[in-house]
Amino acid sequence: MAIDPDPDLDLDLAALSMTEIIRLQNLLSQELSRRFETSAAICFSDIVGSTAYFARFGDVAGRQLQQLHFDLLARVLAAHEGRLVDTAGDGAACIFPAVGAAAAAMCALAQAVSAENAHRARDHQLVLRIGVHWGRVLTDGVQVTGEVMNVCARIAASAEPGQIRLSRECFRELDLDARLRCRPLGDVALEGVGRAVELLALGWVEGERHPVAVRVRETGECIALPEQDIVAFGRLDVIEGMPANDIVLSLPDNKATRQISRWHVELRRGRDGCVLRAVSSHSTVVDGRALQRGEEVAVAPGSVVVLSGVMTLDLLGGAGPAGTRGEQTMVL
Repeated sequence: MAIDPDPDLDLDLAALSMTEIIRLQNLLSQELSRRFETSAAICFSDIVGSTAYFARFGDVAGRQLQQLHFDLLARVLAAHEGRLVDTAGDGAACIFPAVGAAAAAMCALAQAVSAENAHRARDHQLVLRIGVHWGRVLTDGVQVTGEVMNVCARIAASAEPGQIRLSRECFRELDLDARLRCRPLGDVALEGVGRAVELLALGWVEGERHPVAVRVRETGECIALPEQDIVAFGRLDVIEGMPANDIVLSLPDNKATRQISRWHVELRRGRDGCVLRAVSSHSTVVDGRALQRGEEVAVAPGSVVVLSGVMTLDLLGGAGPAGTRGEQTMVL
C-alpha cells in the first residue's frame, strides 16, 4: 500500500495493518531526516558554583550573574553566526554551522568574561565551564534535538572552571592553528552517556606567554594552573561554602604557612599576556620587584614570585615538567 505523504491526509491509524504502519514510519523518518537533519556544532556554557553563590549573596545577585553570562554570550553569538537554542537556570545551549566558528566564539566568550572580571570583586567574578561537540542534529531553525545535545551538556559538566572542552569530533573539524591550541585529556567517562568520550581542552589565550603551572621551590611540588582568567593564590581554602582560592598555598612548617596571606596574589590572564596582582599587604616580590597591595606587574613563564619571604613560586610554561598535577601536553 502506498502512503500519501500529504500532511492534510486524514489517516485512520486504527485501520492500518502492521506492514502499513511500518511503511509509514519509514516514510516519516526519511522525510524528517531530509528536511530537518544537519551537521552542527553545539556549545554548552554553565556558571561554576552558582548554587553556593545564590546561597551566599541572594537571588538578586545570583540573577544578575546569570544575566551577565547571557549578555556576554549574546554578543559573541552575533559576531560568529551562532544562535541561542535554550537557557536553563544558569546554563545556555547554542548552535553554530561550523566548529571553527563555535571554537572562535567560545574563546571570545572566555576573553569577554576575563575583561569583565577585571572590574569585579573576587567573590562576584563570573567563571564558566564550556563544552563543544559536533555531529548530526534535528532542527527546524528553532528547536534542536539529538544525542549531540546530551553529550555536549555532559562535556561541559566535566570541564574544569574556566575551561573549554571539546570532543575529538570537533578537533577533526578545526584548522591547524586551532588544533595547536588543544591539549588532550584522554578518554573521559561522562555521566549519562554510557561510554568514555575522548576530549581535549581548547586554550583561549596565547600559550607561550602564559604560565601553565607553578613549582613551589620549598617542597618541589608542581601544580597545574586552572584555565580560568583569574587564578587566586592564598592559604585559605573555603569561605561560606565557596572556594576561597584556586591555588591553596601551604608549607610543611605551619608557622611559615601562616605568614602567607589568606588571599595573597592573583594571576590575571588576558589575550595579550599575564599580570600578577598583589591583593594583600603581606610581602610580594616578583622578579626582584616588591609590589604594594593593589599593584600589578607583567609576568611570563620563567618569572619568580616570593611570598612573605617564606615561599618561592616558579612560573612554568610550555608542557610543564613531569609530575605536574594535571596534564599539560599540547596536541601538535
